[in-house]
Amino acid sequence: MSKIDKLLKLDHSIWVKLNNEWHFRMFDEIMPILRNQYTWAPVYAFLLFFSIWKFGKKGLLWSLAYFITFALCDFISAGIIKEAVMRLRPCNDPIDALHMRLLVECGSGYSFPSSHATNHFGMSLFLYFTFGTFYKWIKPIVLIWAALVAYAQVYVGVHYPIDVVTGAFIGSIIGYMVAKLFNKFVALKSY
Repeated sequence: MSKIDKLLKLDHSIWVKLNNEWHFRMFDEIMPILRNQYTWAPVYAFLLFFSIWKFGKKGLLWSLAYFITFALCDFISAGIIKEAVMRLRPCNDPIDALHMRLLVECGSGYSFPSSHATNHFGMSLFLYFTFGTFYKWIKPIVLIWAALVAYAQVYVGVHYPIDVVTGAFIGSIIGYMVAKLFNKFVALKSY
């Protein structure tokens, strides 16, 4: 058995535990809400308005960089990697779909990497390294937020663990790099 086969077998075993065995009634209600992009729309809107209100023109540039972070994450994960790898989602896999708990609509796209994880980790790391320099309290919140969204993807049955881990890694790199460029050329200042 090759190393990749071993890794995929381990990935599947962890997925079975997280999706089938380690479930709780309360999580069954919460996780579909956590992974829904409309749940977070008010947060995104608040961040955009807050940044402009608090930092003026620099806040407008921050909003643009935040959007660029999201766009890069989504394009790289969904537009490039998913189309190249074409891994089936667990809910679209004929064998896994027979013995899984699917709590949301499956979706027709591919699974690897999770765009939710990529996008949320990208936006979270961008926040971490821009707002987090003077709003220290935001650092743990954005990391927990991204981790919960990523975990919810596996819990509800639409991604395997390696999909969300890889998405988190890719998003973190993108978020960090865009934040680094933003801080170098614009940088917000606390008043």
